[in-house]
Amino acid sequence: MLVNEKIAIEHGLKTEEYKKICELLKRTPNFTELGIFSAMWNEHCSYKSSRLHLKKLPTKGKKVIQGPGENAGIIDIEDGDAIVFKIESHNHPSFIEPYQGAATGVGGIMRDVFTMGARPIANLNSIHFGSTQHKKTKNLLRGVVHGIGGYGNCMGVPTIAGQTSFDRSYNGNILVNAMTLGLVKKDKIFYSKAAGLNKPVIYVGSKTGRDGIHGASMASASFDEKIEEKKPTVQVGDPFTEKLLLEACLELMAGDSIIAIQDMGAAGLTSSSIEMASKGNLGIEINLDKVPCRETKMTPYEIMLSESQERMLIVLESGKEDLAKKIFDKWNLDFAVIGKTTNTKNIELYFQNKEVANIPVNTLVENSPMYDRKWKKSKIPKKNKIKKEIYNELKIKDVLKKILSNPNVCSKEWIWQQYDHTVMGDTIQKPGGDAGVVRVHGTNKAVAASVDSSAVYCWAHPLTGGKQVVVESWRNLISVGATPIAITNCLNFGSPENEDNMGEFVECVQGIGEASKYLDFPVVSGNVSFYNQTKEIGIKPTPSIGGVGLIKDYKKMITMSLKEVDNLILIIGKTEGHIDQSLFARTILDENKGPPPEVNLFNEKNNGESLLNLIEKDLIKSAHDVSLGGIITAISKMCIKGNKGIKLKTPKNLINKIEYLFAEDQGRYIVEINPNDMKEVSKILNKNSVHYEELGVIIDNEMIINEKTKVTIDELKSYNSNWLNNYMDS
Repeated sequence: MLVNEKIAIEHGLKTEEYKKICELLKRTPNFTELGIFSAMWNEHCSYKSSRLHLKKLPTKGKKVIQGPGENAGIIDIEDGDAIVFKIESHNHPSFIEPYQGAATGVGGIMRDVFTMGARPIANLNSIHFGSTQHKKTKNLLRGVVHGIGGYGNCMGVPTIAGQTSFDRSYNGNILVNAMTLGLVKKDKIFYSKAAGLNKPVIYVGSKTGRDGIHGASMASASFDEKIEEKKPTVQVGDPFTEKLLLEACLELMAGDSIIAIQDMGAAGLTSSSIEMASKGNLGIEINLDKVPCRETKMTPYEIMLSESQERMLIVLESGKEDLAKKIFDKWNLDFAVIGKTTNTKNIELYFQNKEVANIPVNTLVENSPMYDRKWKKSKIPKKNKIKKEIYNELKIKDVLKKILSNPNVCSKEWIWQQYDHTVMGDTIQKPGGDAGVVRVHGTNKAVAASVDSSAVYCWAHPLTGGKQVVVESWRNLISVGATPIAITNCLNFGSPENEDNMGEFVECVQGIGEASKYLDFPVVSGNVSFYNQTKEIGIKPTPSIGGVGLIKDYKKMITMSLKEVDNLILIIGKTEGHIDQSLFARTILDENKGPPPEVNLFNEKNNGESLLNLIEKDLIKSAHDVSLGGIITAISKMCIKGNKGIKLKTPKNLINKIEYLFAEDQGRYIVEINPNDMKEVSKILNKNSVHYEELGVIIDNEMIINEKTKVTIDELKSYNSNWLNNYMDS
């Protein structure tokens, strides 16, 4: 087919990009070559609008083995062990076809991890839906949850933690971010850099079909009224095949046959072959007649752009083909030698004895576009002047009921009960806590992981919001007794061609970078998802942060459930009474203006490290960080989890009862201690200049807020536990 500018634009390329391709090739590309360029130069694969800013993130640290640039990041957890982890988006496919979109998101992120030699040990997810009143929300939620559970459960990998939120900005574009952790020995890590000449290039896994063609391009475009026509671009997953692929790859990795390995994710055979060649500064020659296909008369264009799932590309040592084939035959998977490495530094494709594509690899990778988009800087909004008299009209019990039953605070047990969170037998903290925790099998070590986002704060002021989502991850890990090591990010935004959206992205990344650097909490992997919008309406900026930390002795792990009557409850960190952008302001006052709470990085680091010190000395019985909904929401959840009550104490210098209980000031934790340890705890906190105060004492059966206001634990449970079940059943 003759290619022209119109066809290039239909492939998502800009006029100037098409002209640049013709200049680089010194000719007009053919149809297959144009398809390859459109896949490699789209936003999803090239990061053309984000690369400039992502380079500024801190990516190195004492525990970092591999930062961004590979399939996943890797951190050292001592004793020769390492954790491989990453988070990825599957937003557009999940909105079009929620079950398969979410399922293949989980399958794809697991392949990113096991292609590096790691066995997946835990999955997490961050999922965001539109208003609960929107006609599509319930079905999308149901489909996504079933897709995540259906794939992860069949793979036998536990889903240990997650986050679910609702906001009308996601009505036309939901978010599904999937995260996986894998365990590997440091001396058995595999990379995707091709090496050596005339080395066999091997295709393994499932056969190639027509599903998912243009999936990466679709993920780099906005939705419109023709959304249903995009269903063929959604991949179809088979977790049982992926389980076989996992075991076969790990068996081959136990030997010394593999030079490089790369999963076929976005843009399929195109991106996997080109990335391997680019990293190795080599060329790759492929005979497309040898690619196993499950459909007849597939064209070179279709074979190269298919995103059929459960496939890998491997560069093998010469002479190891028969050995490798035996392994994949044993696991009943396709195995084909489809090409070889060359010294041409080109990607050369042959089909039916004809050359159908010949492109210099550097034109696809190093010469891909990089834009310095125009962006608008955000000002910190002015504080709201809330008339304090309005507080006098509110009954704390009624407010608490509304907050605890809010869709963004209520128990998500309906969701995580559908995930197998204990398979593999090493999950020691299930979903519903601050972070999921899995033991490193056969050791006393445990790995903690959480996933967080804060679209409301990022929308109000992106720079502050970017910092906040990192410190939230930091606090969640510390609350379970883990030392934070590193993060992965999934950056979900609207169109980068919109100056406001691009400004949100730039400043969120700046905030993430500042917090990560200060906390020594580097970014080791990630993903950018732009064009999350329908027509011109974009989502709220939603960077998701996946944090990972280490507990050296899992017996020191902390949970949020209150443990013992008569123990004291302290709040660590100062409460100034920040109400703007809080759940209270939005839910009770119907006020969504104003700045997010300030993030003091010194206090975050100091408070968190001091709490870890107390945990190490066995002085903490339970802990929970204070976030959405403020102090009273946090302590209510601790009461519910532990089936205990609390008699709250009125603090000195009370700012205002409502603001004290519902404010969302940062840097705070609620902790339970034995009264006999109060002297030692005070000594440590005072020495480190950490602000703290006594919040109350644990009692049986009820929360006593003041003489007139009491709430039983059963009432707290009913407020918090029933909303989602009722919503999904209605």
